[in-house]
Amino acid sequence: MWSNPELENRIETAVAWLREQAANAKARGLVVGLSGGVDSAVVAGLCKGAFPENSIGVIMPSQSAPEDREDALLAAETYGLKVVEVGLEEVHQGILEKVQDGLQEQGLSFEGQLSQGNLKARLRMATLYTVANALNYLVVGTDNAPESYTGYFTKYGDGGVDVLPISSLTKAEVRAWAAQLGLPDKLVNRVPSAGLWPGQTDENEMGITYDHIDRYLLGEEISAEEIAKIEKLHRQSEHKRHTPPALDLPKLKKL
Repeated sequence: MWSNPELENRIETAVAWLREQAANAKARGLVVGLSGGVDSAVVAGLCKGAFPENSIGVIMPSQSAPEDREDALLAAETYGLKVVEVGLEEVHQGILEKVQDGLQEQGLSFEGQLSQGNLKARLRMATLYTVANALNYLVVGTDNAPESYTGYFTKYGDGGVDVLPISSLTKAEVRAWAAQLGLPDKLVNRVPSAGLWPGQTDENEMGITYDHIDRYLLGEEISAEEIAKIEKLHRQSEHKRHTPPALDLPKLKKL
């Protein structure tokens, strides 16, 4: 199936790891959100390899570009992966309107773009866990190494998952795995976007390319300005990579 023995071995290791994680959790299978991007397409292939009969992709449009759905379906079709589609536009818009109205009643402003984007990611997380709970599956995340390091994910959104099989892969490695898994070039070379609002792209939002983040993580040379930007993103997002801090008060013997 695969032409590169080294990549084949790494992919098989990831597939075996997913089976092990599911067994440890006593889960029957795996679910992944399909965005149309290369990261979710690669993870979908790993899920299908680990559980050929008990894996499923979920497409969750919400004011999404038509090509997002088309590419998500293309990835699923490539593997023969079962797909469920859950439209989130109405519930997403309904929550936004209620929040905006409530804040305005209190004389408070509503910062729309980031709020609506994060809400969309968190609704997708809740949807994936609803599917996972119904089937006793694990939710498989799609964050790669640059996203994990810079915190380019929504806390309790796409960051809310059970397992992360590709979080050690650079973006270039993800694309190599995609090609090795037989995904069409259209998906392998797709412009990365979380689909959080029209025209949104990952690199424009971060202000730096995946290629340069890859190079930094690999210890290669990039500009001092880019290093500072990457490290700033890493520091600012540190809270996303840990459980919430808890106040530990001494126990009282008696009230």
